[in-house]
Amino acid sequence: MDALGSGAEAAEARRGRKRLRVLVLSHMHPKVSHGGAEIAAYQLYRQVKASPGVESWFVAASGGKVQSRLGTPFAQPFGPDEYVYCGHGFDHFIHANQDTNFPRALTTLLTTLRPDVVHLHHYTNFGVEVFLHIRRALPQARIVLTLHEFLGICNHFGQMVKRPSFFLCNAASAHDCARCFPEKTEQDFFLRELYLKRFFGLVDHFVSPSQFLLDRYVAWGLPAARMSMVENGMPEPENGLALPPEPEHHGAEGLVLGFFGQVSRLKGVNVLIDAARMLETDGVTGVRFEVYGDYSNQPQAFRDDFDRRLADAPGNFRFMGPYENSRVRSLMQGVDAVMVPSVWWENSPLVIQEAFTARRPVICSDIGGMAEKVRDGVDGFHFRAGNPASLAALARRLAKEPQRLRALSATIAVPPTIRETSRTMLKLYRRLVHGNARDAAMSQEIE
Repeated sequence: MDALGSGAEAAEARRGRKRLRVLVLSHMHPKVSHGGAEIAAYQLYRQVKASPGVESWFVAASGGKVQSRLGTPFAQPFGPDEYVYCGHGFDHFIHANQDTNFPRALTTLLTTLRPDVVHLHHYTNFGVEVFLHIRRALPQARIVLTLHEFLGICNHFGQMVKRPSFFLCNAASAHDCARCFPEKTEQDFFLRELYLKRFFGLVDHFVSPSQFLLDRYVAWGLPAARMSMVENGMPEPENGLALPPEPEHHGAEGLVLGFFGQVSRLKGVNVLIDAARMLETDGVTGVRFEVYGDYSNQPQAFRDDFDRRLADAPGNFRFMGPYENSRVRSLMQGVDAVMVPSVWWENSPLVIQEAFTARRPVICSDIGGMAEKVRDGVDGFHFRAGNPASLAALARRLAKEPQRLRALSATIAVPPTIRETSRTMLKLYRRLVHGNARDAAMSQEIE
């Protein structure tokens, strides 16, 4: 242990405080799945664990990608303080865990570790009943839940777009939800909401990475007094946040606009292809779209359609394929701007923070968490969501005035580091543990 940690722990001891014990749960482990929620959860766990006066453990579900051994639903393939839940039988409609071995195994783990705080970054794969299991096993422990999308509100993968049109949905109701899912009744959706809110009522505090998502959940019925907006922190770059030199090839080929992440319909990749084709048809040169990502885990219908689109893609559109997340910063520094063209609301897309860390402006849809995180004309530019003509018009203007993008290097927001986010979360944990967990003023006190 370093001198700083020893000194801090001594100070804690002088104040009569015991070490804070924190258990972080995620629906997947980032070593088997590379989604933003599991990455954010694991990074928080690592930073909290490194903080003085804190003990921490990590529990992730495997989604069937890690097999249990000797009949136990928990395994430890990644280290002594990291557990993987290998259960099965999940009901995605009411987010219920049908694994009969889970309650007893989780209770054993909880009573062994005895955390003061259990912070869940998801309830998928665990089930919303997990809150009741925690409350029964450790009545004094505080439960924190980070909300990463609209799963509780929306049965359509928590993305609040209608079926089959993918039109944006502004609010859920039993009537409207049953129209999206005609195989269910209005009563099914009424009971679904009651079921989920029954277990959400056991949560001491909710965390949202965006104000947009927080407001949606408050409108749905979660108590505003028990909610805080805390952005996910980013690892600190080894060489700081200075803007790198302009890539050499840009001068000859004009603007290079890059897309990074999951290639899917909801992420708006078709909007990019259509916008690129419009530019080519209009004879606009000096703009190239590059798409970095993977679509192998998408539904077969989308994969087939995307393959057809790639075969007929215009010359100013290039599919670059999958990439390792460790390379994302250097790849982003090879483009002039990062595109986030999602056709759903999003929450707090990790790719936006990655772009800001790489000191690259973001061109994004003008809705939801994207519009909140990217200030139009300050951190990047907005275009109308799902509208390839709007994106093409913006790209055409920027090709004529590339200095507008470069000028944003002075105003791009600096995302919080994981160290800063960890400090904020530890402050919240200690207020929950040492104060009134349901203090109505708490959400205003959390920085």
